[in-house]
Amino acid sequence: MRFTGIDKRLLTHIDFAVLGLTITLAIIGLISIYSATYSNNPATYTRAQYWFIISLVLLTGAVVVNYHFLERYAYIIYGGSIVLLLLVFAIGKSSGGAQRWLDLGFLSLQPSETAKIALIIMLARHFSLKNLAGRGLDIKDLIVPGLIFIAPFFLIMKQPDLGTSIILLSIFCSMTLVVGIRLRTIIAIGVALSAIMPFAWMSLKDYQKARLTSFLNPGRDPFGSGYHLLQSKIAIGSGGFLGKGYTGGTQGKLMFLPEHHTDFIFSILAEEWGFIGASIVIFIFFALILKGLGAAASSKDRFGFLLAFGISAMLFWHVVINIAMVTGLLPVVGVPLPFISYGGSFLAVIMTSMGLIINIRMRRFIF
Repeated sequence: MRFTGIDKRLLTHIDFAVLGLTITLAIIGLISIYSATYSNNPATYTRAQYWFIISLVLLTGAVVVNYHFLERYAYIIYGGSIVLLLLVFAIGKSSGGAQRWLDLGFLSLQPSETAKIALIIMLARHFSLKNLAGRGLDIKDLIVPGLIFIAPFFLIMKQPDLGTSIILLSIFCSMTLVVGIRLRTIIAIGVALSAIMPFAWMSLKDYQKARLTSFLNPGRDPFGSGYHLLQSKIAIGSGGFLGKGYTGGTQGKLMFLPEHHTDFIFSILAEEWGFIGASIVIFIFFALILKGLGAAASSKDRFGFLLAFGISAMLFWHVVINIAMVTGLLPVVGVPLPFISYGGSFLAVIMTSMGLIINIRMRRFIF
């Protein structure tokens, strides 16, 4: 089996719908970042352009290289992601009370983002080799995948990065459920989690606890823990049906809404493009998620199925949690919106992931 290169026959099977949806969202992201930053932080838009170009190159590479290459080198990819996470504590750059970045000079790398795709690849390899003979996973079957998950999970929690930790947990649960798990195992895990929940709560930082509780009543602390959510709702509501027009928003431009170019960029988008524009963006997201699930369903091998499903789950949970977060349906936990929020490392990871979806889908015809 070849692990590099591309058969010219495969080019006729490229899913241009996935490619088009991906590029469309990335361009919407660039447009939104410019609008959110041009008046107060133009350098951010310049860096976003650099990351867009880098991400296009990585997407192309992900399409060209046979995805079974990832299966073969899953341990190295996963191990490399753990090393990067450890390096963050040794030489990482701190910002806003968190130590999450490695300084590359002209750009910064966030290893917690690469850990997402590394976890998916590693779990896909492990579960693809697991022969359950028609039975679901039991406790002993979860020991190894649990260890695979726990290592990056706790390293990222230590940074601290609650949002990314939640995404890793969501990916792990989604992939475990699609493989199949016994009901009694689910019950046992639920009981165990209930027992440790008080200890997990006590381990959170004070600001994390405040974020998790303020969404229930943001008006209780309007200038503290509830400030982000209140300003986000104001931005979304003021957009109305048609919006205020491109660069016409005020919540971000006048700096009322913090993190308006990262976690809360959907609020800026909704303020400027209104209900119609926000709905179109959500539609594109879910069309892309369905294409990813379609790639999983049509895959000719178990690794390809699990890889495509894991990527689709990552995209789904990011979209759902971010939009629910900025609209007050979930606590503010710091989860970015794929393609739209500023974040070079995450854009590179999500674009590479979409390249893998195209890769898996076009190779369904040829082994």
